[in-house]
Amino acid sequence: MKRVRLVHMLVAAGVVALAVPAAGVTKSDALPTSVGKGEGKLTLVAWEGYTEKQWVAPFEKATGCDVTTKYAGSSNDMFNLMTSGGGGQYDMVSASGDASLRLIYADAVQEVNVNLVPAYKDFFKAFQSPPNNTVGGKHYGVSLQFGPNVLMVNRKAFKKPPTTWGAIYDPKNKGKITIPDNPIQIADAALYLSRTKPSLGIKDPYELTKAQLDAAVQLLQKQRPLVKKYWALASDQIDLFKNGGSTIGASWPYQVNTLRAAKVPVVGVIPKEGVTGWLDTWMLSSKAKHPNCAYRWMQYISTPKPQAQQAIYFGETPVNKKACKIMDQLSKGACAQYSGNRTEGYYRSIKFWKTPIADCGNGQKNCMDLRAWTDAWTKIKG
Repeated sequence: MKRVRLVHMLVAAGVVALAVPAAGVTKSDALPTSVGKGEGKLTLVAWEGYTEKQWVAPFEKATGCDVTTKYAGSSNDMFNLMTSGGGGQYDMVSASGDASLRLIYADAVQEVNVNLVPAYKDFFKAFQSPPNNTVGGKHYGVSLQFGPNVLMVNRKAFKKPPTTWGAIYDPKNKGKITIPDNPIQIADAALYLSRTKPSLGIKDPYELTKAQLDAAVQLLQKQRPLVKKYWALASDQIDLFKNGGSTIGASWPYQVNTLRAAKVPVVGVIPKEGVTGWLDTWMLSSKAKHPNCAYRWMQYISTPKPQAQQAIYFGETPVNKKACKIMDQLSKGACAQYSGNRTEGYYRSIKFWKTPIADCGNGQKNCMDLRAWTDAWTKIKG
């Protein structure tokens, strides 16, 4: 995954109160039962914009844990950074769903005790144990922020916005369609097919047999001549919508809100077939050198204020439901703008990214893994 791109401050005393003073986290197979004094340092792999001074500085002041960050440009970068040299170079990673399961099954990250993260109880239920970071009832990190993949259209070109993903496969829109450049985009095609061709038997857009993957690839190959651009950066799509080069495409709320602020008449639609989405997780390296600082970071970054700050800065939605009020204090209407006040049913309806693996989740091992998806995406783009 590759993404784009206010105020604080959580008082130091509030952060300190989150820590559980005891013997502390140790590097063992047993889950820690307390968090001790920080080691003075915390090394992170993160998306650019995830460790801004506004919310990192209060954490450092309160805990004495100095934060250093290595920015990653893609989920593959994150996986490689967390596994290179046997791992252990970094303490944590803000992994997206197309990397989290890879990290779990590679033993690059460890189970965490969510009971040591007080704000965890304030997460929307959909984000407490999502399948992209929770396996066999074990939590491999804490959810952070998310966003749905919406259908964005220019109202000048579409007086009546489409209500189906079928619009991005329609030859009538040739040369005006923009699509994310990411193998995980295959899941969007699979979700569409699960509703329009139920005979394929697609139950989970990330768990596809060869026949189901082939069907999604065939649909995307037919779409290829219609596509104006496969975008790697949100700014690429924004520029095309500004200059009229694109009028319809798969997008994120960030682009929708940025364009609307620039007076471009766009709207983000949740099509009738549903949507996929991304959900990021702070995951703890299985060889973390600073586990106490890592747990303190999970405690802090899960609280409402830094959640709200990051959401507004980056253009995404916090998983802590108490962040909504603070978002509106920082930027009027921000909570609703980024769907931070929707129902649990809405959040649960989003098919969040997860790494495609051979295990189909039904006892079968005949699903196509990420390598097959990546090869297919290369084939689709020609």
